[in-house]
Amino acid sequence: MRTLQGLWIILLLGALGSLPARAQQPMSRGEAVFHQAGCENCHTDRDHHGARLAGGRRLATAFGVFYTPNITPDVETGIGRWSEADFVRALRKGVSPEGENYYPSFPYTSYTHLSDEDLRALWGYLRAQPAVRQVDRPHELPWYLRFRPLIGIWKWLYFTPGAYQPDPTKSARWNRGAYLVEGPGHCAECHTPRNILGGFIKGKALAGTRNGPEGAVVPNITPDEQTGIGSWSQSDLIQYFDDGMRPDGDFAGGPMAEEIDHSLHYLPREDRLAIATYLRSRPAVVNAVRRPKKAKQQDDDSDY
Repeated sequence: MRTLQGLWIILLLGALGSLPARAQQPMSRGEAVFHQAGCENCHTDRDHHGARLAGGRRLATAFGVFYTPNITPDVETGIGRWSEADFVRALRKGVSPEGENYYPSFPYTSYTHLSDEDLRALWGYLRAQPAVRQVDRPHELPWYLRFRPLIGIWKWLYFTPGAYQPDPTKSARWNRGAYLVEGPGHCAECHTPRNILGGFIKGKALAGTRNGPEGAVVPNITPDEQTGIGSWSQSDLIQYFDDGMRPDGDFAGGPMAEEIDHSLHYLPREDRLAIATYLRSRPAVVNAVRRPKKAKQQDDDSDY
């Protein structure tokens, strides 16, 4: 009997050791916000084996090539000299410690909606990460976009700063989903098509685009039956957020696979349920961003 009990204990310990990290111990609020915001996806250059959060990831857009900055607490090349107020101003208002406007390739247009508490928690988490010395790489932009005062005009046209304000007519779950999608999840930054000046096209929120980052085809995630996710059930969405499997049995690839692996996968089930609830409540928008199946190349679906 003692031998059998010992075997059961060994098997139990082995099973516990194989559980995902999120199931073994609860995350701090700062770490939770870090995963909600997908910081690691953009600020780590995995393609070139870059250090975690040290920046340098290439982001090709219709407006030029941007390189993400070092957000480790290195005092010379990262955010080690920043104050908490500097950090909050960067995410809430899109302004650097030196008073310059950030390009909206940094999605402060969404991060502005984070609560004060989540901003402070995220700041604390980033300050606790290992410092890495790595100088930021300059962006590769056309000459007319290098004049930063123009960003002020862009912000006047398209940017409204401010924390998310709950809708009292909606449920707590709906409001949580809205906060995650519109704020830290910054879903609109990729899933909403933009006009010639880089502003979101009105009436097309979350309706997808063929001109996403790195030229990716980004799908329509409004509940339209034909061109969006209207045929997906709530459980389909929750499953997709967890492991990337779509209702047709295929899996997410490219940027969305990263988003799932390093962000959505870490969210508790209640948060994934809240996101699904919110997305399914959005206005359906007809926007066929994908080409017909027979016209696609074999790997066309690999981005999302």
